[in-house]
Amino acid sequence: MAISPALDTARGVPRVHPAPPVRSRPGPAVVAIAPAGLALALGLWGIRRENSMWRDESTTYQVAHRSLGEIGHLLGNADVAHGLYYLLMHAVFALWDGGLLALRLPSVLAMAATAAGVGLLGHRLAGPRAGLVAGLVFPLAPAVQRYAPEGRSYALVSAAVVAATHLLLSAVARPRKRTWAGYAAVASLACLLHEFAILAVAAHGVTLYRARVGARSGWAWGQAASVVAVVLAPLVIVSQQQAALVGWISAPGPSELLGFGALALMGLLCARGPLPARGSVPLRDLALALLILPPAALMAVSYLHPLYVDRYVLYAHVGLALLIGARLDALSRTLAAPRALAGGLAVVAVAALLPYSLQLRTPGSRLDNTLAAARAVRELGRPGDGVLFLPARRREPIMSSPADFRGLRELALARHAIPSGTLHGIELPAPRIRARMLTAGRIVTVNDPPGQPLDDTPQERVKREVLAEHFHRCAVRDVTGMRIVLYGRAGRC
Repeated sequence: MAISPALDTARGVPRVHPAPPVRSRPGPAVVAIAPAGLALALGLWGIRRENSMWRDESTTYQVAHRSLGEIGHLLGNADVAHGLYYLLMHAVFALWDGGLLALRLPSVLAMAATAAGVGLLGHRLAGPRAGLVAGLVFPLAPAVQRYAPEGRSYALVSAAVVAATHLLLSAVARPRKRTWAGYAAVASLACLLHEFAILAVAAHGVTLYRARVGARSGWAWGQAASVVAVVLAPLVIVSQQQAALVGWISAPGPSELLGFGALALMGLLCARGPLPARGSVPLRDLALALLILPPAALMAVSYLHPLYVDRYVLYAHVGLALLIGARLDALSRTLAAPRALAGGLAVVAVAALLPYSLQLRTPGSRLDNTLAAARAVRELGRPGDGVLFLPARRREPIMSSPADFRGLRELALARHAIPSGTLHGIELPAPRIRARMLTAGRIVTVNDPPGQPLDDTPQERVKREVLAEHFHRCAVRDVTGMRIVLYGRAGRC
């Protein structure tokens, strides 16, 4: 223990006192590795989700298993917004066709990289302790836990946004053309993975404006953002032509407003008062811009053209984690026992999040379960039965698990998804569907759950009419997000 000399006035001889203890500071390696380890552990925990897969993951799985030519054919007609992600997942499955693990592991690894990046962002903007806390807070967020083990692009987008943010800070601190070029390239990658990552680029611009970094950096950012916009423009043009695919999105309702409002309020409360600061860009400005601007802008647009879904701007949680990390670090500096505070908060966080975390690892945590629906069809059907999907977009079960439909006849399908370059295939005209249904003695149907609006197309109407007029309901199986019903002619159940 270090000691400091002092004069004993009574005896005239030096005496010693212990020097104040110096609080240890985690190094950059710890600040990156600890959050990455936590994110990896949470992502791998229950990664198979009891062998379940919901509709969006089903789409990823079956599209990524198409050939490159077949993927290209699809993207010309549908889902071009996810095209780069499908190509990346095609490469993953080409190297290792590991089923659900291969489907979700890239997202888990990307979220671990994001958590490490958040820790390092906090380190460079507010110090090592703030960075460590921010990095550990990020993977605990409920939304992050939900989408870390998800076979979709949102974790990869978050990782790219955090990497672009690091490049932005480096370019501002030490302006060089190659750093700005790297920023433009990584930001473009994020936007090509999901076009709404452009809102993170806008948040970067607001950050630089509020930080008053100078005209040179502002001009350089403007050039980089222009490059990103040019790269993204073709994707936006084509995806707008495919806008019917997101027709299911409605304008933000009370639950969306409440969710965003709660996160924004938490961030604003954390941003009040002095925060640790290092560098030319204040953590407060960057974090608030990332937290508030992307979801707020997408919500505002969605009242004219509904597009808001919280996972589309998942990276906004980076801003909240940074603010929480900086605020807890500032608070710890005022306490005599900061470790007691850390321990207490850890216990509270685990107690509060554990029930939700457990539920996330179950099939019921997602909108539906295509694999469970396929198993139910296998159990109810027998060779020679017909099969129908009501509506046609409920074909995910047969596309993800065709073996469970072996021996069944598709009564409505005209062209399969792959040769038609579509997600779900093309159905016959209504009169042809009627004629084929009337040749069947038993029909297994895959339906939306009760209470969903009915599609009002001629094909969907004729399916319902023929079933009601000529068939009896024999058996019903409800699985997460779908209902499987067996229909039979009189005496054929």
